[in-house]
Amino acid sequence: MRRLGSRWARAACVTAVVGGVVSPAGAAQADTAPQSYSGTLADGATWVADVPANWNGTMILFSHGYSSMVAQNAPNPATKKDLLAAGYAMVGSSYSGPSLWALSSAVDDQFGSLEAIGKIVGEPRRTIAWGQSMGGLVSALETQKAHGRIDGTLTTCGLVAGALNLNNYQLAGEYAASRLLSPKPIQLVDYKNADDATAAVAALNQVTTDAQKTPQGRARIALAAALVNEPTWYTGAAAPGPRDYEAQEVQQQQALVGPGWSRYEGARPQIELAAGGNSSWTAGVDFAAALASSTHADQVRALYRAAGLDLRADLATLTRDADIHADPKAVATLARTSMVTGHLAVPELNIHTIHDQLVPVEQENWYARQVKRAGSGSLLRQAYINGTGHCAFQPAETITALHALEHRLDTGRWGDITAPAELNAAAASLDLADSTAARYVPFAVPRLVGGLGEPGR
Repeated sequence: MRRLGSRWARAACVTAVVGGVVSPAGAAQADTAPQSYSGTLADGATWVADVPANWNGTMILFSHGYSSMVAQNAPNPATKKDLLAAGYAMVGSSYSGPSLWALSSAVDDQFGSLEAIGKIVGEPRRTIAWGQSMGGLVSALETQKAHGRIDGTLTTCGLVAGALNLNNYQLAGEYAASRLLSPKPIQLVDYKNADDATAAVAALNQVTTDAQKTPQGRARIALAAALVNEPTWYTGAAAPGPRDYEAQEVQQQQALVGPGWSRYEGARPQIELAAGGNSSWTAGVDFAAALASSTHADQVRALYRAAGLDLRADLATLTRDADIHADPKAVATLARTSMVTGHLAVPELNIHTIHDQLVPVEQENWYARQVKRAGSGSLLRQAYINGTGHCAFQPAETITALHALEHRLDTGRWGDITAPAELNAAAASLDLADSTAARYVPFAVPRLVGGLGEPGR
């Protein structure tokens, strides 16, 4: 890790920024403590930054996820502490809205915060975009719009397949639960307020809980889970066996009534607000083709057979009765603000837990093919962690991924640096509490069910 000369140390003492409000929170601290800064951009977004006394010249431009409009510059306190100790500076913004789905402003706000801290401490030697969850989509968009402002990108549990894919496959699973499990239709789109979404979440949770009591209900829950790309491991020390379909369904049902329906349908009003209407549809979807593309198709077929249900009849019913249409203007808005082109301007490394309940790992499959079609495949690498949970990484796992990306930037080639064995060995060499527990594994990512351009869509 290179140390920088006195020019960077002198720059860190500057405390004024043009066109913003700055507070050097660490001015009275000891010289060895990180210096903290904060400010406000012209559009009202706030930003925070930390620059350690031993700054190595690399700035982390951190993009936070959905559900918060508070400026953040690290994924969690433990990782922040480790990065500062290693000499990294970090900056991140709050985004300016108008909704929690802030993709219309997030990229500009992030680059604005980078410019603001640069005017205080000087231009970094290197800038790495790091995004988490929805912030992973923000960072992927920054990769396309780098224009010399970032040198590389790390996405962690990133929503890299974008909003249109997210909304469509979630709606497919919600619609299946409403049509096959509920005695009356549940309103799934075109919400007037958050109360409409709250009622939908409550109804979906109730029918999913009730259906779990019978073999027929459990088979239909598994179908809805497959359509929404729900993984088969939610809690417990290990995933159910590959053919333990009943145990897998229990895990899926618990996830759906846990973070699942609550986040899927609960976030829809905010996305509709940002888009100006409903951007997802069921009309025209071939649900038989959609299930056939799922890695969980065998599970669904087995549970239907055991329950004595006609799977073909249910799939035909879903296809026949699908009548939700999208607002073309809303689709166009999200296509412009919240979808990737696949054209990468800088190297990018994505990491994902295999069993992610909120941003399924299948998004990485769709993204990789989009990047390949755009001719940028050589710039992208992806690595996978054998764990459950959304963004459930250990600091050593993400910091090792950061070092792998830095190796690519230093050498101009990936080599085998992102191979699971290499990543686990690199994590073990770190002087961190969780260094020996890295969980990178070989993994072939399944196709995204219900994604744009996928079977059935």
